[in-house]
Formats: sequence, C-alpha cells, structure tokens
Amino acid sequence: MKNKIIVISTLLAGLFIMNSCLKDDADYWKEGVAGKMYATVLVPTLQAMALQPVAGDVNYEFMVNIATDALPSEDITVTLKIDPAAVSDYNTLKGKSYLAYPNIQILTPTVTIAKGTRTAMVQCKVWGAETLNACDNFIAAVSIETVSNNVPVAANMKTYLLSLPISNPYSGDYNCVGYRIRPGNPTEPIVAVETASTIDCKTIKKSGFGNYPYDITIEVTSNIIVVGGVNCYKVLLRVIDPATGAPLAGGEGMFTTWAGDAATPPAAPANNNEINYYNPVTKTFILNAYYVSSAGNRIMYEKLTRI
Repeated sequence: MKNKIIVISTLLAGLFIMNSCLKDDADYWKEGVAGKMYATVLVPTLQAMALQPVAGDVNYEFMVNIATDALPSEDITVTLKIDPAAVSDYNTLKGKSYLAYPNIQILTPTVTIAKGTRTAMVQCKVWGAETLNACDNFIAAVSIETVSNNVPVAANMKTYLLSLPISNPYSGDYNCVGYRIRPGNPTEPIVAVETASTIDCKTIKKSGFGNYPYDITIEVTSNIIVVGGVNCYKVLLRVIDPATGAPLAGGEGMFTTWAGDAATPPAAPANNNEINYYNPVTKTFILNAYYVSSAGNRIMYEKLTRI
C-alpha cells in the first residue's frame, strides 16, 4: 500500500504574502515586478518531511508561481527537472553536508499556469527510504528548467528543496524472550512486549534487563558478524540506571562469548560468539550482557523480535 504525504509548505502564508506584496505600493515586490514577469518556486527555502524506513512511495507537492503585477494574459508552461547540483550549491552556501536523495520522480514534469492565474502545483514522489542510512541527511531538489513565453526564471527562487530525514529504523515494539540470572538463584525468565524508543539515528533505548527495570541503550554499529549466512550488525549495549539516567556506577558490559542458562529460552546460539548483534532480515536483536554486583554479576540474555 502506498503511503501518501502531501506537503504544501506555508502555502496559505505564501499566497497571502505574495498577494499583499503585489497590492502594497510600499512593498519592494510591486516595484520589483512592475511591468515584468518572473517564474519562481513559491517557497524556495528549505522545507522538511520525515520518512519512515519502509518500502513504498511517498508523494509530495509544491507550487510554482508567476510573480507579476498583472495577471498573465496567456497560458504559461513550466518544465521542471531533478537538480542534485542544487543540493551541492545549498551545502556550499550553508556549510552543510546533505546528500541528494537518490530515489525521486517528478510526476508532473510539465505544468501549465492558466492565463488569468499565477500558480500551478507540481507533483513528485520519493521512495526507498528503507534501503538508506538513517544517519545520512538527504535533500530532494527540483528546479524550474524552462518557461514558455520568454518568462525569465528568478535565479534565487528556482528550486524547491525538501529535506528528507529518515526515522530511526530500530525503534518500535518487540517481542522479548529472555531472562536474568542472579548467581545462586533460579533463572528469572521474561516473555513480554517491550518498546524501544529513539535516542539518535542508530541508537534505541528500552526498559528491561531481563525482568529488572534497568534501561538499556542499544547502538547498532557498522561492524558485521555473519550469522547463518546473513550479514548482521554488532551492537553496543549500555545498562542505564533509570533513577539517574547514567550508566550503572558499578559497571556493566557485554559478553564476547555466550553466557546464560541452556535450559531456559531463548536457545543458546549455535556458535558461542553469535551474540550482541542485530539481524536486518529477521529484525531481531540477540543481547547478552551483564552488570556488576557485589553479590555476583547479573546476567541477561534476550531475543528481541520486531513486531
């Protein structure tokens, strides 16, 4: 099912400003366009639309405009193009490091502004957010390319720039099967639904170290471990005291080889080093960590499967 998000950035405000400018003798716009005509993108400043890291098309639209003190007496045709060079120009101007969004299509590459009017809507779509790195910053840039009737293009208002931040792909609800071990006590199993919230583009936080309500932050790294033929990503865990928001004063860490209770689900890994990773195919975390205690280190082993 296609997702559809419509973006008409500050459209009403823009129309109000444009109309006010054209009617106000004291405004520079009236003087600037008196007896002239320019093609512009109505809102040329950087806009933003968040993308979910899922498959499917996301539609958006924006307005092109004829800046003039008199309504056009003829139809005006505007053609548009995808313009990655405009992203580079924006980066140079603002000192940023955006990437041109790789998957974009202009659904209406040619639009007509009917005589007696000043505006027309341009329809676009983007897709493929689920294949991109959520830690990268993307812009979709669409520029006016040509205009009929010898109407010039306003050089500083020819491009619609849309920032497309991608939401953290790991946040959400997970089925948790696991346990906590307190040395000298029976294993304490847990079967629950747990929610992971976003810390940053590659890090989430959940509440629960086995059956104990310590928070855990999970950072997905670029380090690869191959599990069952799948390239999985090693993770970094920190055990957080929810009372202070800081890592446990007594210390905490991750095991390098499996430590747990073979008689309690989830099953021990096929190879003892196949722990503390994220499987992007099954959307599963396998976590095996500990925190230091004077009565013996507490051990956690969990399998988190995205719902």
